[in-house]
Order: sequence, then C-alpha cells, then structure tokens
Amino acid sequence: MTRRTRRVERTTIVQRRAVSAVLAAAALVLTAGCSSGGEGAPDRDGGASPGRTTAQAPPSQPGTGAAPAAEGSVQVVRTVATGLRSPWGLAPLPDGDLLVSSRDAGTITRVDTRSGEKTELGEVPGVSPAGEGGLLGIALSPDYASDHMVYAYFTSASDNRVVRMRYDEGKRSGEQLGAPDTVFKGIPKGVVHNGGRIAFGPDRMLYVGTGESGDTGLSQDEDSLGGKILRLTPEGEPAPGNPFPDSPVYSSGHRNVQGLAWDAEQRLFASEFGQDTWDELNAIEPGGNYGWPEAEGRSGDTSFRDPLAQWSTDEASPSGVAHAGGSLWMAGLRGERLWRIPLKGTGTAADPQAFLEGEYGRLRTVAAAGGDRLWLVTSNTDGRGDPGEEDDRILELRVT
Repeated sequence: MTRRTRRVERTTIVQRRAVSAVLAAAALVLTAGCSSGGEGAPDRDGGASPGRTTAQAPPSQPGTGAAPAAEGSVQVVRTVATGLRSPWGLAPLPDGDLLVSSRDAGTITRVDTRSGEKTELGEVPGVSPAGEGGLLGIALSPDYASDHMVYAYFTSASDNRVVRMRYDEGKRSGEQLGAPDTVFKGIPKGVVHNGGRIAFGPDRMLYVGTGESGDTGLSQDEDSLGGKILRLTPEGEPAPGNPFPDSPVYSSGHRNVQGLAWDAEQRLFASEFGQDTWDELNAIEPGGNYGWPEAEGRSGDTSFRDPLAQWSTDEASPSGVAHAGGSLWMAGLRGERLWRIPLKGTGTAADPQAFLEGEYGRLRTVAAAGGDRLWLVTSNTDGRGDPGEEDDRILELRVT
C-alpha cells in the first residue's frame, strides 16, 4: 500500500530501527539567556566534498528528571488542514490556531485548528522566492499578547533578512499584516542553503539559523553571517552575553541550519543538512564551531563539536525540530520520515527511531502543540515532492 492510498486519518505506529549510535555529549546552552542538496536536492551529489574531520563536545552538566523510554510511538490523530502551497514556517497562536508561511507565495495564512479553515493575512513585501529561498521561518514576539508582532525570515532581492509586522485581526482578510520593520539584514543569500529557521528562546532572545548560501568558506569566516546561528535582541541587536563581543554570532561552522528547539532544561539543539555523507542534530554551545566545511558528521578533531546524532543523507535531510515528552522530534525531507531522538538526563541521547516513513512524503516543520501533541507540516508542493490531492497538509500527532 503506497502513501497515496493510505487514509491520513488512520492511526499509524511505525517503529524503525535506529540508524546511528549517538556518541557526543550535549552542551548546556545559556540558561538566561541546511540543505545541500538540502532538501534532497540536486546539489546533494554535486562536486567532491572537502577533506573532513569533527570534534568532541565537552561534557555537559548532569541533567535532571527521568529519561524518556528508549522506544516510543506516534499516532496521527487527524488532518488539521489541507491544500497548503509550499508551506515552510509555523507559529502557534495563543488561542490554539496556527500561522503558516508560504515559501513561494510570500504569504502568511491563519489556520483554524478546529475547522481547518484558512484565512490569508497578507503578502510579505520584498520576498524574492527562488530555489530554496523565499518566505521561510516565522515566530511570534515574546510580547505577542501586547504587541501582536509576527517575525519573519525571508530572501529578498539582495540578502536574507528578518522583519517584524503587526498582525491586526480587525482588518479584512489579505490586509491584516502591517508594514514590515527590518530587524536584521545582510545574511548571505543563494539559490541553495538559505537557512531560515527563527525562534525565540527561553531567554526571550531571537535565534536565527543561517546557511552558507553555497559558498562553503563563509561557515568558518568570522566576518560573515553565513553558516551561523545568530542570537539577537527582539530589536535585532547582538544579544547580551553573546560569546563574541558586539557580534550576533552564537555558533559557527554550520552548513544549513533549518531547525531550532530547546528541551526542558533550556538546552538548544539544531538540525543541519550535510552534503554527501552525514546530516546532523547538534547540541549547541555558545561559541561552538561545528566544523563545516572541514567536518561533516563526527570525527576526532577537537577543534570542532561533534553532532549529538547523525544520519545518512537519504534518511533525513532534516528541517524542523521540536521537543515533547523528553525527546526531540525532527522532520525529514528527503528521508520522508519523522525522527524521535530520546534525550537522556546525562546530556546524551538514545538511538533515534523513525516513524511515518513514506506515509506523507516530505516533512518540513514540526512544532510542539502542548503536552504529548505535535503539529507536523508536509512539504510536497515545493517542487521536489510528489503531491497528493490533499497536499500540503498539517497533521496533529500524539507522541510517547
């Protein structure tokens, strides 16, 4: 039975064998404060990779609380919405509805999670979609209850940038987004590797995952914003306590960061597209260097941080990441599956498990929905998938 003939609504529990051992220790993030052929893309097999090495992460502090079970399950509760076009970013609203960005259309749409009704808020001015670029990640202001600000990361004609817009629910559909205020600009753009995930951390600072735009040298270039994770104030200034004085750079040596998530202990994790060999899930330490292009996956080079977990590129091409039930959950594009990575209290991880393999095609974004629930967004209408009649869609999952 193919995924096109399976009922979306039916319960699915698929447990797969683990594909890689997890060796690196996760580093503790501040408590106060991807894609090569990235998307399973044509450049995945283009050109020879540079010589590679990677690093051992320093031991983290012991974790607290019980570790999740080594084996888990996923149940597809329901299809929340269908008919989305090139969805990319997802931002849950306080009332339970969802905002979703369209990479290619440059629009933000509100999805009623009870009825599935879609309401277009408006088009974000200045978006210049091409290749892997366009309107990508979105996030709500930490003061959204009072300021109603929506942040967005997008590719413009000249760069990648972050803007914020006021969402005015009182206006009519299509006109509810205010004029964008540029928060941060100058991030290198390319046909590939534009990064794009943004999220506010437990410290109320804005974290931004960037890519090296196909220019591998930018990841190790201290003067470039490409191939980095940035940490900014909500106004776009370098955040207090950043590892490098007066710099927005929080970590470096990344190829294409497309997922950001924190666990219950406020540790930051990021997913990253590899090139030909290894995709990565990294435990992010302030000031850490994650090795690209000298390193892809684990190695013994202590100049770099080893990934917490790694996958062959045909099993992952990871995008969004979320934390629920003591585990990280990572969406796979080329891999067409949802990965569970159980986090141990010691700051390490148990063997990953794969779920929903081939059931819904390419999986773009996963977000916590509270308790044991997740939102999952497919990505089959982005030009690299095989869309079915209901694609793209948002699913509600129950996980353990």
